[in-house]
Amino acid sequence: MPAPMRAATAIFRMTAIQITGVEKSYQTLKALDGVSLSIGQGEFFGLLGPNGAGKTTLISVMAGLARADRGSVQILGHDVVADFRAARLNLGVVPQEIVFDPFFTVRETLKLQSGYFGLKNNDAWIDEVMANLDLTAKADANMRELSGGMKRRVLVAQALVHKPPVIVLDEPTAGVDVELRQALWQFISRLNREGHTILLTTHYLEEAEALCHRIAMLKNGRVVALDTTDALLKRISGSSLMLQLAQGSLPPALLPLVAQQEAAPAGVKYLLRINHASEVEPILAQVRASGAMIADIALQQASLEDVFLQVMDGRAEAA
Repeated sequence: MPAPMRAATAIFRMTAIQITGVEKSYQTLKALDGVSLSIGQGEFFGLLGPNGAGKTTLISVMAGLARADRGSVQILGHDVVADFRAARLNLGVVPQEIVFDPFFTVRETLKLQSGYFGLKNNDAWIDEVMANLDLTAKADANMRELSGGMKRRVLVAQALVHKPPVIVLDEPTAGVDVELRQALWQFISRLNREGHTILLTTHYLEEAEALCHRIAMLKNGRVVALDTTDALLKRISGSSLMLQLAQGSLPPALLPLVAQQEAAPAGVKYLLRINHASEVEPILAQVRASGAMIADIALQQASLEDVFLQVMDGRAEAA
């Protein structure tokens, strides 16, 4: 994954997606339990959570594939139920499941998708989308002939064919090669810079960390964390100090900081949770005073995976 591409600071004055008190149940299962989110126009927003957290259900409500029991969803001010035509026109969704019509070529599939939105003479944009997703060589291939990764590229192209201002990506890189992931994120990041709003769900947390301005985390149908990516990294998880001792042991006063301990080729390796780099020198001073010999040290910044695990374990919340 390249260096973080998200904006250092981002101000979003207009609302692209407004989700208010959305609830959805399937018999005894409450898939969504009062979800409320406001996503700004032009924002790159991450929606994370374990399997079964409610992410795909929420996207289905947004896309009109499921109807909420309570609450409302608006896309650029258009209610997805009361004003569904305008809401659909402003929304492009890449579904998690691979679905395709086996009777058409790639180009025919994209032309048909254009027709659904009443678009004529859309060939130039279709060619550009295919080029950016490396589909040009497969333009006249039947959908049945494509690999799973190629089919997923076509799904992305279908979602973009009408140039929607709001784009929802539900696990878009699941099962695809590294080359496509890089090409896809370059293209999507370009669209975001041009003003498109992006909502991303992914289990590749490094993608969300690199791309998203803000992140919401769902658990059991509820928002349990919501903040900017940088704030989540700084406020929830802190940093880690890897400390390998060749001789001696860790002083008792430092044992509460130990998050992980394992045998090393020479001595013992400890992973200590700290809040700030300024804590490193006092820790090292205590270790030296105890007579232990330090073989190796490394300061590790918190990752979004650390934050995610803390939130899902209930050790930190930022909603």
